Amino acid sequence: MDSGAEERTPAWWARRAWSLLSAVRARAPLVQCITNFVSMDLAANSLLAAGASPAMVHSIREVPEFTPRCDAVCVNVGTLSEDWLPSMRAAASAGRPWVLDPVAAAASGFRMEACLSLLALRPAVVRGNASEIIALADRSAAASSRFKGADSSHESVDAIEAAKALALSSGAVVAVSGAVDFITDGKHVVGASNGVAMMQKITATGCTVTALIAAFVAVEPSDALVAAACALAIFGLAGEIGMESAKGPASLRMHLVDALHCLDEQTVTSRVNISLRP
Repeated sequence: MDSGAEERTPAWWARRAWSLLSAVRARAPLVQCITNFVSMDLAANSLLAAGASPAMVHSIREVPEFTPRCDAVCVNVGTLSEDWLPSMRAAASAGRPWVLDPVAAAASGFRMEACLSLLALRPAVVRGNASEIIALADRSAAASSRFKGADSSHESVDAIEAAKALALSSGAVVAVSGAVDFITDGKHVVGASNGVAMMQKITATGCTVTALIAAFVAVEPSDALVAAACALAIFGLAGEIGMESAKGPASLRMHLVDALHCLDEQTVTSRVNISLRP
């Protein structure tokens, strides 16, 4: 974001979001997802709806052959086990752009150690809720009276400084999901304000948007901050449109996937809400 670059106004961000979604639809990037059992269905169907090609491949025997042929990788530790860690590490080391989702990083020492070992393999993006990002930045699984498992006990704005510190220490773009999603490279902070509160009542929406970020990174590997911000806004916008027809979480889940598939240029460029935070 140097002074010689085009000014990144909200209109610029909206056009960029449409450009990247169009690129995903045109190129159908192959996204390998080593993700948790809870999220596999929604993540795969959302990637397909967005135009990407999902692959839920996690066997260590397949990773050396399969992962180098992928366009991006999503590693999610939601249902973490010792059996899957070697696959996660191997996929993260395969030379493809990859995204880390440190689900419930503070739940246990084992989980925190796993997340830190993955973080050392330099993901392009780390996406988590505020509590996960704060814990990862602190490198601590210390017990907290506010601990809520995979749910956040903090607002996204509470994690901005932790996200900036984590970005600087890890070299990754860090995205904090919440009522407003904040994305930072350690110097600049961008806010993406699309989405509806009901999305928090659908399990695995956070995990799913991490997979979508991987698809956007696949088509924009040179600017992971832009890719992450646009993916978050696009997914949030699909939630807004889905909510117009939904009666509750179950119907929102269905309408969200439909909306993601049906997004058009006029809707994206007029409704995506991304801006640079002062």
